[in-house]
Amino acid sequence: MNHNACNIADDPFDKPPCRGCSSYLTEPYIKCAECGPAPFLLCLQCFTRGFEYKKHQSDHKYEIMTSDFPVLEPGWTAQEEMALLEAVMDCGFGNWQDVAYQMRTKTKEECESHYMKNFINNPLFSSTLLSLRKAKDSCYADGAIPFKPSDDPPRPTFDSVLSRDMAGYMPARADFMEEFDNYAEWDLKDIDFVDDDSDILHALKLAVVDIYHSRLKERQRRKKIIRDHGLINLRKFQMLERCYPKEVQELYEVMRRFARVVGPTEHDKFIESHALEFELRREIRRLQEYRKAGIKSFCSAKVYERVKRMREDERRKRTMLNDVLQYIQDGRACQQWLTTGRRSAPPLNLTGLPGTEKLDEREKELCQVVRLVPGAYLEYKQALLNECRRQGGLRLAQARALIKIDVNKTRKIYDFLIKEGYITKA
Repeated sequence: MNHNACNIADDPFDKPPCRGCSSYLTEPYIKCAECGPAPFLLCLQCFTRGFEYKKHQSDHKYEIMTSDFPVLEPGWTAQEEMALLEAVMDCGFGNWQDVAYQMRTKTKEECESHYMKNFINNPLFSSTLLSLRKAKDSCYADGAIPFKPSDDPPRPTFDSVLSRDMAGYMPARADFMEEFDNYAEWDLKDIDFVDDDSDILHALKLAVVDIYHSRLKERQRRKKIIRDHGLINLRKFQMLERCYPKEVQELYEVMRRFARVVGPTEHDKFIESHALEFELRREIRRLQEYRKAGIKSFCSAKVYERVKRMREDERRKRTMLNDVLQYIQDGRACQQWLTTGRRSAPPLNLTGLPGTEKLDEREKELCQVVRLVPGAYLEYKQALLNECRRQGGLRLAQARALIKIDVNKTRKIYDFLIKEGYITKA
Protein backbone atom coordinates (compact mmCIF):
# COMPACT_ATOMS: atom_id res chain seq x y z
CA MET A 1 0.00 0.00 0.00
CA ASN A 2 1.09 3.58 -0.59
CA HIS A 3 0.60 5.94 2.36
CA ASN A 4 0.83 9.69 1.58
CA ALA A 5 -0.11 12.65 3.78
CA CYS A 6 -1.58 15.54 1.79
CA ASN A 7 -2.55 19.04 2.76
CA ILE A 8 -6.34 19.26 2.34
CA ALA A 9 -8.62 21.84 3.95
CA ASP A 10 -10.88 20.44 6.66
CA ASP A 11 -14.09 21.78 5.15
CA PRO A 12 -16.28 18.79 4.22
CA PHE A 13 -18.41 20.93 1.89
CA ASP A 14 -15.39 21.56 -0.37
CA LYS A 15 -15.02 17.81 -1.14
CA PRO A 16 -17.22 15.17 -2.78
CA PRO A 17 -19.02 12.87 -0.32
CA CYS A 18 -17.86 9.37 0.55
CA ARG A 19 -18.52 6.91 -2.30
CA GLY A 20 -19.56 4.24 0.19
CA CYS A 21 -22.01 5.88 2.58
CA SER A 22 -22.44 9.36 0.93
CA SER A 23 -21.51 11.08 4.21
CA TYR A 24 -19.44 14.28 4.34
CA LEU A 25 -15.75 13.51 4.60
CA THR A 26 -13.73 14.63 7.60
CA GLU A 27 -10.00 14.20 7.95
CA PRO A 28 -8.41 11.76 7.85
CA TYR A 29 -10.03 10.00 4.90
CA ILE A 30 -8.86 7.78 2.03
CA LYS A 31 -8.28 8.58 -1.65
CA CYS A 32 -7.74 5.77 -4.16
CA ALA A 33 -4.45 6.27 -6.00
CA GLU A 34 -5.46 4.12 -9.01
CA CYS A 35 -9.03 5.20 -9.77
CA GLY A 36 -9.51 8.41 -11.71
CA PRO A 37 -9.44 10.99 -13.09
CA ALA A 38 -12.37 11.85 -10.78
CA PRO A 39 -11.16 11.31 -7.17
CA PHE A 40 -12.51 8.18 -5.51
CA LEU A 41 -12.84 9.11 -1.81
CA LEU A 42 -13.82 6.92 1.13
CA CYS A 43 -14.32 7.56 4.81
CA LEU A 44 -12.36 5.41 7.28
CA GLN A 45 -15.38 3.24 8.11
CA CYS A 46 -16.02 2.26 4.49
CA PHE A 47 -12.31 1.76 3.88
CA THR A 48 -12.01 -0.68 6.82
CA ARG A 49 -15.02 -2.64 5.48
CA GLY A 50 -13.18 -3.06 2.17
CA PHE A 51 -15.80 -1.21 0.12
CA GLU A 52 -15.61 -1.91 -3.64
CA TYR A 53 -17.49 -0.17 -6.43
CA LYS A 54 -17.26 -0.86 -10.18
CA LYS A 55 -13.52 -0.71 -11.07
CA HIS A 56 -12.41 0.12 -7.55
CA GLN A 57 -10.97 -2.85 -5.64
CA SER A 58 -10.10 -3.05 -1.97
CA ASP A 59 -6.47 -3.90 -2.76
CA HIS A 60 -5.81 -0.69 -4.75
CA LYS A 61 -3.07 1.65 -3.61
CA TYR A 62 -4.38 4.52 -1.55
CA GLU A 63 -3.46 7.86 0.01
CA ILE A 64 -4.32 9.09 3.49
CA MET A 65 -5.68 12.60 3.12
CA THR A 66 -4.97 14.66 6.21
CA SER A 67 -3.49 18.00 7.18
CA ASP A 68 -2.60 16.93 10.71
CA PHE A 69 1.18 17.10 10.20
CA PRO A 70 3.82 19.81 10.71
CA VAL A 71 4.88 21.93 7.75
CA LEU A 72 7.04 24.87 8.81
CA GLU A 73 7.89 23.99 12.40
CA PRO A 74 6.90 21.41 15.01
CA GLY A 75 3.76 22.13 16.98
CA TRP A 76 1.97 23.77 14.04
CA THR A 77 0.02 21.45 11.76
CA ALA A 78 -0.87 22.24 8.17
CA GLN A 79 -4.47 22.70 9.24
CA GLU A 80 -3.41 25.30 11.82
CA GLU A 81 -1.22 27.05 9.25
CA MET A 82 -4.19 27.47 6.94
CA ALA A 83 -6.39 28.57 9.85
CA LEU A 84 -3.79 31.19 10.82
CA LEU A 85 -3.56 32.62 7.31
CA GLU A 86 -7.34 32.72 7.02
CA ALA A 87 -7.67 34.41 10.42
CA VAL A 88 -5.08 37.07 9.51
CA MET A 89 -6.92 37.71 6.25
CA ASP A 90 -10.25 38.04 8.09
CA CYS A 91 -9.10 40.03 11.14
CA GLY A 92 -6.26 42.03 9.63
CA PHE A 93 -2.51 41.97 10.19
CA GLY A 94 -1.61 42.96 13.75
CA ASN A 95 -4.99 42.12 15.30
CA TRP A 96 -3.51 39.08 17.06
CA GLN A 97 -6.13 38.95 19.83
CA ASP A 98 -8.95 38.32 17.36
CA VAL A 99 -6.73 36.02 15.30
CA ALA A 100 -6.10 33.84 18.35
CA TYR A 101 -9.80 33.92 19.24
CA GLN A 102 -10.72 32.70 15.75
CA MET A 103 -8.08 29.95 15.81
CA ARG A 104 -8.91 28.81 19.39
CA THR A 105 -5.85 26.51 19.56
CA LYS A 106 -3.09 29.12 19.92
CA THR A 107 -2.49 32.22 22.05
CA LYS A 108 -2.05 35.66 20.50
CA GLU A 109 1.69 35.60 21.36
CA GLU A 110 2.10 32.26 19.59
CA CYS A 111 0.18 33.51 16.55
CA GLU A 112 2.22 36.69 16.28
CA SER A 113 5.56 34.95 16.83
CA HIS A 114 4.84 32.19 14.33
CA TYR A 115 3.48 34.51 11.64
CA MET A 116 6.33 37.02 11.90
CA LYS A 117 8.95 34.26 11.94
CA ASN A 118 7.67 32.18 9.03
CA PHE A 119 5.77 34.59 6.78
CA ILE A 120 7.38 37.99 7.29
CA ASN A 121 11.00 37.59 8.39
CA ASN A 122 11.69 34.29 6.64
CA PRO A 123 14.28 35.02 3.90
CA LEU A 124 13.52 31.78 2.08
CA PHE A 125 9.83 32.63 1.91
CA SER A 126 10.45 36.19 0.71
CA SER A 127 12.93 35.03 -1.95
CA THR A 128 10.42 32.45 -3.15
CA LEU A 129 7.76 35.14 -3.48
CA LEU A 130 10.21 37.33 -5.39
CA SER A 131 11.07 34.53 -7.82
CA LEU A 132 7.37 33.78 -8.32
CA ARG A 133 6.68 37.46 -9.01
CA LYS A 134 9.53 37.63 -11.53
CA ALA A 135 8.29 34.48 -13.23
CA LYS A 136 4.80 35.97 -13.43
CA ASP A 137 6.14 39.21 -14.95
CA SER A 138 8.31 37.36 -17.45
CA CYS A 139 5.38 35.41 -18.83
CA TYR A 140 4.03 38.67 -20.30
CA ALA A 141 7.35 39.72 -21.82
CA ASP A 142 6.63 38.54 -25.37
CA GLY A 143 2.86 38.09 -25.18
CA ALA A 144 -0.13 40.29 -25.66
CA ILE A 145 -0.76 43.35 -23.57
CA PRO A 146 -2.29 42.03 -20.33
CA PHE A 147 -5.72 43.54 -19.80
CA LYS A 148 -6.07 45.12 -16.37
CA PRO A 149 -8.83 47.52 -15.37
CA SER A 150 -7.84 50.74 -13.65
CA ASP A 151 -7.78 49.31 -10.15
CA ASP A 152 -5.47 52.03 -8.84
CA PRO A 153 -6.18 55.26 -10.75
CA PRO A 154 -3.96 58.30 -10.21
CA ARG A 155 -5.14 61.10 -7.96
CA PRO A 156 -4.21 64.37 -9.68
CA THR A 157 -4.73 67.78 -8.16
CA PHE A 158 -7.85 69.66 -9.14
CA ASP A 159 -7.70 71.57 -12.44
CA SER A 160 -4.31 70.07 -13.36
CA VAL A 161 -3.44 68.82 -16.86
CA LEU A 162 -3.75 65.20 -15.74
CA SER A 163 -7.12 65.91 -14.13
CA ARG A 164 -8.39 67.32 -17.42
CA ASP A 165 -6.95 64.33 -19.29
CA MET A 166 -8.99 62.09 -16.96
CA ALA A 167 -12.14 64.14 -17.70
CA GLY A 168 -12.43 65.24 -14.07
CA TYR A 169 -12.51 61.69 -12.68
CA MET A 170 -12.54 61.55 -8.87
CA PRO A 171 -11.04 58.26 -7.58
CA ALA A 172 -12.47 58.66 -4.08
CA ARG A 173 -16.01 58.74 -5.50
CA ALA A 174 -15.28 56.49 -8.50
CA ASP A 175 -17.22 58.95 -10.63
CA PHE A 176 -16.75 62.01 -12.83
CA MET A 177 -17.09 65.61 -11.79
CA GLU A 178 -19.27 66.19 -14.86
CA GLU A 179 -21.34 63.40 -16.36
CA PHE A 180 -21.66 62.72 -20.06
CA ASP A 181 -24.65 64.67 -21.31
CA ASN A 182 -24.47 66.57 -18.03
CA TYR A 183 -27.63 68.59 -18.56
CA ALA A 184 -29.91 65.69 -19.47
CA GLU A 185 -31.93 66.26 -16.29
CA TRP A 186 -32.88 69.81 -17.29
CA ASP A 187 -35.61 68.53 -19.58
CA LEU A 188 -37.33 66.90 -16.61
CA LYS A 189 -37.12 69.64 -14.01
CA ASP A 190 -40.39 71.31 -15.00
CA ILE A 191 -42.39 68.15 -15.80
CA ASP A 192 -45.18 67.34 -13.37
CA PHE A 193 -47.80 64.65 -13.93
CA VAL A 194 -51.24 65.88 -12.88
CA ASP A 195 -54.67 64.32 -13.16
CA ASP A 196 -56.17 66.90 -15.51
CA ASP A 197 -53.52 66.39 -18.24
CA SER A 198 -54.88 65.60 -21.67
CA ASP A 199 -53.96 62.32 -23.29
CA ILE A 200 -51.63 64.02 -25.75
CA LEU A 201 -49.87 66.01 -23.03
CA HIS A 202 -49.56 62.87 -20.89
CA ALA A 203 -48.07 60.96 -23.84
CA LEU A 204 -45.61 63.79 -24.52
CA LYS A 205 -44.43 63.76 -20.92
CA LEU A 206 -43.95 60.00 -21.07
CA ALA A 207 -41.95 60.43 -24.29
CA VAL A 208 -39.66 62.95 -22.56
CA VAL A 209 -39.10 60.48 -19.72
CA ASP A 210 -38.30 57.70 -22.21
CA ILE A 211 -35.80 59.98 -23.95
CA TYR A 212 -34.21 60.73 -20.59
CA HIS A 213 -33.92 57.00 -19.85
CA SER A 214 -32.17 56.43 -23.18
CA ARG A 215 -29.70 59.23 -22.37
CA LEU A 216 -29.01 57.63 -18.99
CA LYS A 217 -28.34 54.30 -20.71
CA GLU A 218 -25.85 55.99 -23.02
CA ARG A 219 -24.15 57.58 -20.01
CA GLN A 220 -23.82 54.18 -18.31
CA ARG A 221 -22.63 52.56 -21.53
CA ARG A 222 -19.78 55.04 -21.84
CA LYS A 223 -18.79 54.53 -18.21
CA LYS A 224 -18.75 50.78 -18.75
CA ILE A 225 -16.42 51.15 -21.75
CA ILE A 226 -14.07 53.34 -19.73
CA ARG A 227 -14.11 50.92 -16.80
CA ASP A 228 -13.75 47.73 -18.86
CA HIS A 229 -10.85 49.02 -20.97
CA GLY A 230 -9.06 50.73 -18.08
CA LEU A 231 -9.14 54.17 -19.70
CA ILE A 232 -9.14 56.10 -16.40
CA ASN A 233 -5.41 55.64 -15.97
CA LEU A 234 -4.75 57.19 -19.36
CA ARG A 235 -0.97 57.41 -19.11
CA LYS A 236 -0.67 53.78 -18.05
CA PHE A 237 -2.85 52.85 -21.01
CA GLN A 238 -0.63 54.88 -23.37
CA MET A 239 2.50 53.32 -21.88
CA LEU A 240 1.15 49.85 -22.64
CA GLU A 241 0.44 50.91 -26.22
CA ARG A 242 4.07 52.01 -26.66
CA CYS A 243 5.19 48.41 -26.06
CA TYR A 244 4.22 47.75 -29.68
CA PRO A 245 6.26 48.69 -32.80
CA LYS A 246 5.46 51.97 -34.50
CA GLU A 247 3.38 50.32 -37.23
CA VAL A 248 1.20 48.55 -34.66
CA GLN A 249 0.84 51.77 -32.66
CA GLU A 250 -0.58 53.47 -35.74
CA LEU A 251 -2.98 50.56 -36.18
CA TYR A 252 -3.91 50.80 -32.50
CA GLU A 253 -4.76 54.47 -33.01
CA VAL A 254 -6.99 53.70 -36.00
CA MET A 255 -8.73 50.70 -34.42
CA ARG A 256 -9.35 52.34 -31.02
CA ARG A 257 -12.78 53.49 -32.14
CA PHE A 258 -13.84 49.84 -32.49
CA ALA A 259 -12.86 48.96 -28.89
CA ARG A 260 -16.40 49.81 -27.78
CA VAL A 261 -17.80 47.06 -30.01
CA VAL A 262 -15.85 44.15 -28.46
CA GLY A 263 -14.53 43.43 -25.00
CA PRO A 264 -11.05 44.46 -23.82
CA THR A 265 -9.56 40.98 -24.10
CA GLU A 266 -10.89 40.45 -27.64
CA HIS A 267 -9.64 43.88 -28.69
CA ASP A 268 -6.14 43.20 -27.35
CA LYS A 269 -6.08 39.81 -29.07
CA PHE A 270 -7.03 41.51 -32.32
CA ILE A 271 -4.22 44.04 -31.98
CA GLU A 272 -1.74 41.36 -30.91
CA SER A 273 -2.56 39.24 -33.96
CA HIS A 274 -1.70 42.21 -36.19
CA ALA A 275 1.51 42.77 -34.21
CA LEU A 276 2.46 39.15 -34.93
CA GLU A 277 1.66 39.72 -38.60
CA PHE A 278 4.00 42.73 -38.70
CA GLU A 279 6.77 40.68 -37.08
CA LEU A 280 6.31 37.86 -39.57
CA ARG A 281 6.32 40.25 -42.52
CA ARG A 282 9.49 41.92 -41.21
CA GLU A 283 11.18 38.53 -40.81
CA ILE A 284 10.11 37.51 -44.33
CA ARG A 285 11.56 40.73 -45.77
CA ARG A 286 14.81 40.12 -43.89
CA LEU A 287 15.10 36.56 -45.23
CA GLN A 288 14.30 37.77 -48.75
CA GLU A 289 17.07 40.34 -48.42
CA TYR A 290 19.49 37.60 -47.38
CA ARG A 291 18.46 35.45 -50.34
CA LYS A 292 18.86 38.37 -52.74
CA ALA A 293 22.37 38.97 -51.38
CA GLY A 294 23.23 35.29 -51.92
CA ILE A 295 23.43 34.40 -48.23
CA LYS A 296 22.70 30.76 -47.43
CA SER A 297 23.59 30.45 -43.72
CA PHE A 298 22.79 32.39 -40.54
CA CYS A 299 26.50 32.72 -39.81
CA SER A 300 26.91 34.61 -43.07
CA ALA A 301 23.82 36.65 -42.20
CA LYS A 302 25.49 37.90 -38.99
CA VAL A 303 28.52 39.05 -40.97
CA TYR A 304 26.20 40.72 -43.48
CA GLU A 305 24.32 42.61 -40.75
CA ARG A 306 27.57 43.83 -39.18
CA VAL A 307 28.94 45.07 -42.49
CA LYS A 308 25.57 46.64 -43.32
CA ARG A 309 25.59 48.65 -40.07
CA MET A 310 29.13 49.84 -40.75
CA ARG A 311 28.13 50.91 -44.27
CA GLU A 312 25.10 52.84 -42.95
CA ASP A 313 27.23 54.59 -40.33
CA GLU A 314 29.67 55.70 -43.01
CA ARG A 315 26.78 56.93 -45.17
CA ARG A 316 25.39 59.00 -42.26
CA LYS A 317 28.79 60.54 -41.64
CA ARG A 318 29.09 61.55 -45.30
CA THR A 319 25.57 63.01 -45.24
CA MET A 320 26.37 65.00 -42.09
CA LEU A 321 29.59 66.32 -43.67
CA ASN A 322 27.68 67.45 -46.78
CA ASP A 323 25.19 69.32 -44.59
CA VAL A 324 28.03 71.01 -42.71
CA LEU A 325 29.64 72.10 -45.96
CA GLN A 326 26.32 73.61 -47.08
CA TYR A 327 26.33 75.87 -43.99
CA ILE A 328 30.07 76.57 -43.95
CA GLN A 329 29.46 80.29 -44.44
CA ASP A 330 27.20 80.42 -41.37
CA GLY A 331 29.54 80.33 -38.39
CA ARG A 332 26.78 79.84 -35.85
CA ALA A 333 25.23 76.89 -37.73
CA CYS A 334 28.64 75.35 -38.32
CA GLN A 335 29.50 75.59 -34.65
CA GLN A 336 26.22 73.93 -33.77
CA TRP A 337 26.96 71.08 -36.17
CA LEU A 338 30.38 70.57 -34.63
CA THR A 339 29.04 70.49 -31.07
CA THR A 340 25.76 68.59 -31.50
CA GLY A 341 26.30 66.62 -34.70
CA ARG A 342 22.97 67.73 -36.19
CA ARG A 343 21.22 70.82 -37.45
CA SER A 344 18.57 72.43 -35.27
CA ALA A 345 15.00 72.29 -36.46
CA PRO A 346 13.67 75.43 -38.20
CA PRO A 347 11.28 77.72 -36.29
CA LEU A 348 7.66 76.61 -36.23
CA ASN A 349 5.34 78.35 -38.67
CA LEU A 350 2.35 79.60 -36.64
CA THR A 351 0.29 80.69 -39.63
CA GLY A 352 -3.21 79.26 -39.42
CA LEU A 353 -2.65 77.42 -36.13
CA PRO A 354 -5.54 77.81 -33.67
CA GLY A 355 -4.80 80.00 -30.67
CA THR A 356 -2.16 82.13 -32.39
CA GLU A 357 -4.34 85.25 -32.13
CA LYS A 358 -4.34 84.92 -28.32
CA LEU A 359 -0.54 85.24 -28.06
CA ASP A 360 1.50 88.39 -27.82
CA GLU A 361 4.66 88.85 -29.87
CA ARG A 362 7.02 87.47 -27.22
CA GLU A 363 4.83 84.38 -26.74
CA LYS A 364 4.73 83.84 -30.51
CA GLU A 365 8.51 83.99 -30.63
CA LEU A 366 8.72 81.44 -27.80
CA CYS A 367 6.34 79.04 -29.56
CA GLN A 368 8.32 79.37 -32.79
CA VAL A 369 11.67 78.66 -31.13
CA VAL A 370 10.42 75.88 -28.87
CA ARG A 371 8.27 74.48 -31.73
CA LEU A 372 5.15 74.36 -29.60
CA VAL A 373 1.66 74.83 -31.04
CA PRO A 374 -0.19 77.81 -29.49
CA GLY A 375 -3.06 75.69 -28.13
CA ALA A 376 -0.69 73.46 -26.17
CA TYR A 377 1.29 76.45 -24.91
CA LEU A 378 -1.86 78.17 -23.61
CA GLU A 379 -2.92 74.98 -21.83
CA TYR A 380 0.50 74.53 -20.21
CA LYS A 381 0.62 78.21 -19.27
CA GLN A 382 -2.78 78.05 -17.57
CA ALA A 383 -1.82 74.89 -15.69
CA LEU A 384 1.39 76.51 -14.39
CA LEU A 385 -0.46 79.68 -13.43
CA ASN A 386 -3.08 77.72 -11.49
CA GLU A 387 -0.44 75.66 -9.68
CA CYS A 388 1.61 78.76 -8.85
CA ARG A 389 -1.47 80.57 -7.56
CA ARG A 390 -2.43 77.55 -5.44
CA GLN A 391 1.00 77.07 -3.86
CA GLY A 392 2.17 80.67 -3.80
CA GLY A 393 5.12 79.88 -6.05
CA LEU A 394 6.43 77.24 -8.39
CA ARG A 395 9.70 75.35 -8.74
CA LEU A 396 11.07 73.93 -11.99
CA ALA A 397 10.74 70.36 -10.68
CA GLN A 398 7.05 70.97 -9.98
CA ALA A 399 6.58 72.38 -13.48
CA ARG A 400 8.22 69.31 -15.01
CA ALA A 401 5.99 67.02 -12.95
CA LEU A 402 2.93 68.98 -14.09
CA ILE A 403 3.84 69.15 -17.80
CA LYS A 404 4.84 65.82 -19.30
CA ILE A 405 6.80 67.02 -22.35
CA ASP A 406 10.49 67.37 -23.18
CA VAL A 407 12.29 68.73 -20.10
CA ASN A 408 14.21 71.31 -22.15
CA LYS A 409 10.96 72.72 -23.52
CA THR A 410 9.51 72.81 -20.03
CA ARG A 411 12.56 74.76 -18.80
CA LYS A 412 12.20 77.32 -21.59
CA ILE A 413 8.49 77.79 -20.88
CA TYR A 414 9.18 78.05 -17.14
CA ASP A 415 12.00 80.58 -17.60
CA PHE A 416 9.86 82.62 -20.00
CA LEU A 417 6.92 82.81 -17.58
CA ILE A 418 9.28 83.78 -14.73
CA LYS A 419 10.89 86.49 -16.87
CA GLU A 420 7.55 87.90 -18.01
CA GLY A 421 6.21 87.93 -14.43
CA TYR A 422 3.39 85.43 -14.95
CA ILE A 423 4.66 83.14 -12.17
CA THR A 424 7.12 83.40 -9.28
CA LYS A 425 9.68 80.97 -7.95
CA ALA A 426 8.82 79.09 -4.79
